[in-house]
Amino acid sequence: MGLNWGHININVSNLEASISFYEKLGFQSFLPGIPYLNLSRDSEATVPDDAARALGLSVGSRGRACIMQLDHGFPKLDLTESSENNQREPLSNRDLGLVRICLVSEDLAGDYEALRNQGVRFLHPPAACHERLADVAVCVDPDGALIEILQVYLDRWGPFLA
Repeated sequence: MGLNWGHININVSNLEASISFYEKLGFQSFLPGIPYLNLSRDSEATVPDDAARALGLSVGSRGRACIMQLDHGFPKLDLTESSENNQREPLSNRDLGLVRICLVSEDLAGDYEALRNQGVRFLHPPAACHERLADVAVCVDPDGALIEILQVYLDRWGPFLA
């Protein structure tokens, strides 16, 4: 197979608030919409019927969206505000399924302080992981999605990579 990264989708209740949050994490707008779903950032539109069926949405689903990126690589981050979103609690680290995405930091302590000063909520201050192989902190987006921020110390990973 020849699969590569494409995007990670996060359903949001307020597109503008979520865009603002992810910009604090360093994301920038890649496209003000998702063209293949007929969605834009500016106005609500209907997802084409076949695409709605393929995604498991109801025919006639409406929404707005924006594709965000870190640097210029993949995966992209699709933020989607949809009329289909039945608001439920997001998954936590105790649940099965995709529960968080991870961003890598070269200065977790500094990034943690800068983000807290911008009002970003964290579950806990940065903590050292097993054998100090990494430090980790998890912040929460406006809808409760978990974003892990990890500083890895690869120079300590030798025994695990052999």
